[in-house]
Amino acid sequence: MLRVMFRLGCASMLLIAMCQSALAAEVTLLVSDAGGKPVADAVVAFYDGKTPAINPNAAGKIVQKNKMFNPKVTIVQTGTSINFPNEDTVRHHVYSFSPAKKFELKLYAGVPTNPVPFEQAGVVTLGCNIHDSMVGYIYVVDTPFFAKTDDKGKTVLKLNDGQYSYQAWLPGQNKPGVEQKITIEGATEVKITLP
Repeated sequence: MLRVMFRLGCASMLLIAMCQSALAAEVTLLVSDAGGKPVADAVVAFYDGKTPAINPNAAGKIVQKNKMFNPKVTIVQTGTSINFPNEDTVRHHVYSFSPAKKFELKLYAGVPTNPVPFEQAGVVTLGCNIHDSMVGYIYVVDTPFFAKTDDKGKTVLKLNDGQYSYQAWLPGQNKPGVEQKITIEGATEVKITLP
């Protein structure tokens, strides 16, 4: 009897999740600079004030290849751990002095033993102590609703109808732009201009 109730409970939760995703609206984000030119690698994060923000088991990686961080811009939720595999034939010394996460992976080749956890929301700028031209960014968000624009300054998110606030950020900025409020009702197009 208990097994049947458990199965019914799981089936109900699955049905609710499917219904919620079916109700999600497609939100198209178009990000441009002050001159109207599309902006690639812009990050947009939406907040509804009620959805859990932390994903404690999430993992990611930022590869070092051709003396670059790949990808150059990475978005993760708070609680995510990131590994930094070095695929170059030279060693790297990855670091960040950013307030959101200070860390250092001293001169190494291959894959570091332990991934780096990112527990605090904010912008993390990456560098290499050996190769000054290497710059990368991690944007840590405390929401599950986020996206990065393509080379046409466009990205799409699925959001349920309701009230949200959002922030947008460009690589090289120390903090996101001013928070804006928006109501999502069905398919929506949001145009964002960044300085």
